[in-house]
This record gives sequence, C-alpha cells and structure tokens, in this order.
Amino acid sequence: MLTTDFVTGAPNWLDLGTPDMEAATAFYGSVFGWDLESAGPDAGGYGFFKKDGKNIAALGPLSEDGASSAWTVYFQTPDADATAKAIEKGGGVTRVAPFDVMEAGRMGCFTDPGGADFAVWQPAAVKGLEKTSDEGCLCWTELHAGDLAAAKAFYRGVFGWRSADLKVPGMTYTVLSTAEGDDQQEASFGGVVPLLEETETPRWIPYFAVADVDTVVRATQGGGGSVRVPASDVPDVGRMAWLADPFGATFAVIKPQPPVTPPTVVMG
Repeated sequence: MLTTDFVTGAPNWLDLGTPDMEAATAFYGSVFGWDLESAGPDAGGYGFFKKDGKNIAALGPLSEDGASSAWTVYFQTPDADATAKAIEKGGGVTRVAPFDVMEAGRMGCFTDPGGADFAVWQPAAVKGLEKTSDEGCLCWTELHAGDLAAAKAFYRGVFGWRSADLKVPGMTYTVLSTAEGDDQQEASFGGVVPLLEETETPRWIPYFAVADVDTVVRATQGGGGSVRVPASDVPDVGRMAWLADPFGATFAVIKPQPPVTPPTVVMG
C-alpha cells in the first residue's frame, strides 16, 4: 500500500475535476467524512480535501475543453519537463505542458498511448499528500488498459517502474512498483488490469481504504452516486467495490485483508 515517503514514480497527489464544486464537496463529505479547505483566492476555486486535518486529495473545477468529471492520479518526478519529453518519446500526449503552481511545485497533464489520463507533480513547497492508506485515504492506484504489455513498457520507460504478475481467479493481475526500493513488493503502489468490458475507457482508478465497504456503497447511492462493480470479496486481498460520484467520476473502495500489504507475487 501507499506511504507518504514519496520516491520517483510513486503516486504523490490526487485530485478531482468536477462541474459542481458544492455538490461534490457534499457528496464526498457524506461518503468519506472529508472536509474541504480552499487553496486561496488565487487558486481558481481549487481546494484540499482533508481528513483529520491532513491533505488527502484535492478538488477543482473542470479546466480543459470537453473534459468530464474524473479523478486524476499524479506521479512524482524530480523534473517535470524531462518527464514530459520521456512521455512524448514513448508515444504519450501532453495535454497541459509543465508549469509552476506558485511555490507549491511544478505539474503537467498527459495521456498515455492507450488513452489513460494522468499527471506528474514535481514537489517544491508542497511535497504531496499528507496522509495515505488510512481509512478514507488513497491506498492503491490501478490502470485499466487495452494493451497491458504496451502500457507496462510505456510507464517503465517513463518512470522505471517494475512489475510482477499475480495469479487471481480468472486473470493475471500485474502489480506495479517504483524503481527505488530493495524490496519490490514493499515498493508496490498499484496494478494494471485489462479493460473490464468493451465499452470501458482506459483510465487510472484511485482506491480508498474503508472500514466497511457495504456502508460506503450505501452512502454512495444515498448521495446520488452509483455502483459500477458491486461489492465482492477477493481472496487474500480484501472486500472491494467500484463506485461513481453523481457526476460520473469513478473510484474504488477496499477494506484490505490484514496485513495491509499486497499478497505475495511472482516476480517477472
């Protein structure tokens, strides 16, 4: 699972673009107990979702033409401009060229060759999320891709990620790890899976840790959200569900099976 000891290629920020800031704030407050704190008058409406006083995600209005509501996962980089060049060399597309966010850091927004959007964050004053893997916080990230081999090759070329295959019922799950760290399993932060259905769009999905998946499912439905994949138990992993907020932004929740670490994988 994730920590806040961020290294190159690790998820270090997460934000939601939404067409209705007030309604999104109310929805996630009711589902996860999050509070929203404004980033200030110069931030264009951007704000920080907080849990126990710590930044655990962020929220902002939709800023790109034709954009729909979605969560964006950011990955750490020591040099956003160099990473942008590596992304383009690997066949990715720059949607928003790297730029400085006041003194907080430098960011850029991209689309991988398969069509999944993501972003990078080069820390300065803001190092990243202040709390992860606790209840109501980001604990895992997952890429749904049409071409698994191409996706793994692309991100390996950009961030140096390592991968390992895990046999689960009905499929092989690829676990991703950062390039740094002697123990590949401990350095894991996410996974890659095939598209669940022909109509699914390639995307990155954030997983939030929860104490009771079924309670969160009911709160999501009660708040105007929907269930994309019903709650189910995955052996040696935990209980999880795929959900969407009232504006269609997809996210997942999981109650990890103790201990809160990925299961043993076959390195490859």
